Order: sequence, then C-alpha cells, then structure tokens
Amino acid sequence: MLRKTCKGLIALLLIVLEWTCPGLPSPPRPICDLRVLNHFIQEARDAEVAMKSCRDGCGLTELVSVPQTTVNFDDWERKNATEQAQEVQTGLWLLHQALGLLQASMTDVDLNNHIDNSIRNLLSINAVLRSLNIQEYTPPTSAVGLEGTWKVSSVAEVLQVHVNFLRGKVRLLLVGAEACQQDVS
Repeated sequence: MLRKTCKGLIALLLIVLEWTCPGLPSPPRPICDLRVLNHFIQEARDAEVAMKSCRDGCGLTELVSVPQTTVNFDDWERKNATEQAQEVQTGLWLLHQALGLLQASMTDVDLNNHIDNSIRNLLSINAVLRSLNIQEYTPPTSAVGLEGTWKVSSVAEVLQVHVNFLRGKVRLLLVGAEACQQDVS
C-alpha cells in the first residue's frame, strides 16, 4: 500500500514539476488555424489600399525582385513538402527584402506604418512555419538568378504580389502541411 502511495505521489510530483518548470522547453504546437493567415492577408490588403491614397513619397527608386505568384497546381503537387516549403520561404525572403527597400524609400508616414506591419507579419509567418516543423530557411546572398522571380517597378506592384503570394503559395503550404494533417480526423 505504501509503495502504491509513493508511486502515486511521485507521479503527481512529476506532473506538478512539469507544469511549474518554465525552463523546460516544449516543442511549439503547430499553428494550423487559417484565421491566422487570413489576418495577415487582410493586413496586406490594408497596406495595398493605403497605397492607393498615397500621393507623395510613395515611389520606388529601383526595380525590385519579388516571387512569382502564379501556381501551376500540377507542378505544385509534384513537388515534395521540402521543395514547396523552400519555394514559399524564398518568396517570403524576397518579399521581406522588397518591403525593406520600400520602408527605406517611403516618406509617407501612414504607408510606412503599413509596411512596418507587413514586415512584422512576414516574420510571424516564418514563426508559423517553424511551428509546423518546416526546416529553417537559409536565404541566398542575392536574388540575382534566383528561379521563380520577376522584377516590379512600383510600390503598388510589390504590395499586390505580397497579397497574392500569401493567398496562393503560403496558403497552399499551410493547408498541406503534415503537422496540420494530423489535426484532421
């Protein structure tokens, strides 16, 4: 009897210690709820709308590389999860670079706030990808010669690509992520 009580107390103690020990890391729970992505898409649309009202200090001084947003579903399905993730992460990196250039050249305060928010959202999307156990991405040293890109010359184009990329390839990656498939019964 005493032995059972001791085992029970030890088990209870271990449970309590697990709850109270913040120093023990636990793997992040996968973020599979598409409402999170929908929020980022809406904020990207808000930036696009804000761009339309911008009059001065809203131009680009150079061509910017952005990811292609068109999706050939047959090609997408033929790619394995790693290839899909790398394509999305490359696109997110390109958008981060493009938005950083916009941020540096913008003088319109309202639009600059939207650009800042878009950059933070891209970082959050990368955190979502990490929660899905998608391998960390190592960006190239340059966008020169990078496959699946094109050049744009206006802020409006960059913001439109941002919205479309999130609605397309990022959504496809999240919907098909293995970690999210386990939630579906």
